Amino acid sequence: MYTLLTLLFVIVIVGGLIWAYIHYLGEKGEKLKLINQGICPECKQHTIEIVNQKGGGCSGTAFVEFKCTNCDFSDSFNLGSGSCGNGSCKT
Repeated sequence: MYTLLTLLFVIVIVGGLIWAYIHYLGEKGEKLKLINQGICPECKQHTIEIVNQKGGGCSGTAFVEFKCTNCDFSDSFNLGSGSCGNGSCKT
């Protein structure tokens, strides 16, 4: 009896964690769509700008940090990846 309840408890907790992570990624994606248009996700003004950008090399992702000059919203994203197919880097 306790084994079944424990298993059910674990399934509910793991399911909740997976749902929360998927929800988080969805919200992050919506913010990135707005930021790519130059719109701040918080104040909805065209005041977003790149504060910091670090490349991860030829085949790594780029770390980009954005900040709103109007409401001080800031967020960071790991964007894209390069390709080193035939010895030359392509983005």
